[in-house]
Amino acid sequence: MSGLLVALTACSGGADGGAATSPGTVNTDAGSHPPSPSSTPTPNAIATFDRTARSVDDPSSIWVVVNKSRPIAPVDYTPPDLVVLGVPHVWEPQLRRPAADAVVAMFAAFTAETGLKMQSQSAFRSYSTQRDVYDQDVTANGQAAADTDTARPGTSEHQTGLAIDISALPAACSLQACFGGTAQGSWLAANAWRFGFLLRYPADKVPITGYTYEPWHFRYVGIELSTEMHVVGVTTLEEFFGLPAAPQYK
Repeated sequence: MSGLLVALTACSGGADGGAATSPGTVNTDAGSHPPSPSSTPTPNAIATFDRTARSVDDPSSIWVVVNKSRPIAPVDYTPPDLVVLGVPHVWEPQLRRPAADAVVAMFAAFTAETGLKMQSQSAFRSYSTQRDVYDQDVTANGQAAADTDTARPGTSEHQTGLAIDISALPAACSLQACFGGTAQGSWLAANAWRFGFLLRYPADKVPITGYTYEPWHFRYVGIELSTEMHVVGVTTLEEFFGLPAAPQYK
């Protein structure tokens, strides 16, 4: 997911990419170091969590699991409830309504707790846009390298309308592993679960997810599931739902 050329990062967001439609204003100055975020509330485990409550196959389900061995079906699926996000952005972002509302709340909480800001780098990306991003990565870096940092069309979480790539504002370490050490990246890693989001590609789970570490890529799964995963300490959807690892394409 990391490692696209600079020219690509303007229209993509790493592993799963991140192109959108019209670009916004990008401030490329490095951000300042922030105060420590406020303490995180202690989550409560759900005694009998029903892992079958929602589908992991239906692309309209907020629990859908998309990876290299689980392509979206139909391959050209477009969510019917996409809305434009009212947050600072590089490229105008769209997400499904539940995810969009959660992003707005999460961004507001981050600013309230730290006094800093972050922005959307990219969000929903259609099948055709993902195809363009992937093809450019293959041309620039070769297919083997592209397959570790950019999803092939039809296998990108961005196509579900539930994934967002986030960067600092002012920009710092955008779409790079070092984003994890910024105030924004650190806060998101510790607090995104409170708003229903999952850091989808952890550094220690590359053999499970098939993608390199992406501290900027967050996937909406709903507060019920994100809280349960946080409490039990499981960090990937594949492990939580007992699905096969997807290090390679079939």
